[in-house]
Amino acid sequence: MSKTNFYKHESAYVDEGAVIGEGSKVWHFSHIMKDAAVGEKCTLGQNVHVASNVKIGSGVKIQNNVSIYEGVEIDDDVFLGPSCVFTNVINPRSQINRKNAYKKTVIKKGATIGANATIVCGITIGAYAFIAAGSVVTRDVPDYALIKGVPGVQSGWMSHYGHRLDFTSKDKQVCPESGFIYLLDNNN
Repeated sequence: MSKTNFYKHESAYVDEGAVIGEGSKVWHFSHIMKDAAVGEKCTLGQNVHVASNVKIGSGVKIQNNVSIYEGVEIDDDVFLGPSCVFTNVINPRSQINRKNAYKKTVIKKGATIGANATIVCGITIGAYAFIAAGSVVTRDVPDYALIKGVPGVQSGWMSHYGHRLDFTSKDKQVCPESGFIYLLDNNN
């Protein structure tokens, strides 16, 4: 375990060889395995599991009951809602060892994954994308995209601050919170 200044609840386990960044908090019944890396100022809620070799950026908020398996990479400022699910093998079978078949899944900077959403392995969730609660994401997601449903489909765009952008009548939108201006160019 790293020797940085972070908080670990007495019921949490941080294995030798894990690195936890300064100012991070690891709450009740969580387990960070050896060779996992968690950035600075992260919050890992109750019953969070971080597998070996997982890399988590800084400023990440992981809500209760989330397991992050080997093959998943999480950039800075990502929000993972309660009980969201990651996979790491396309075709798991109990009787067949597929540890060499893990598919890489990348969650880019500032993305949000809602409660109970499922992220199928081998995809990239773009920067500041927003995955609605309960969605099942099976393919790459563009930056700032809003994804809903089972299977997940794009139903719009989100601002950097998490506000829906309505491009139905014009190609320019202003985020009501930040004042940032967004332009829709060829639906991107």
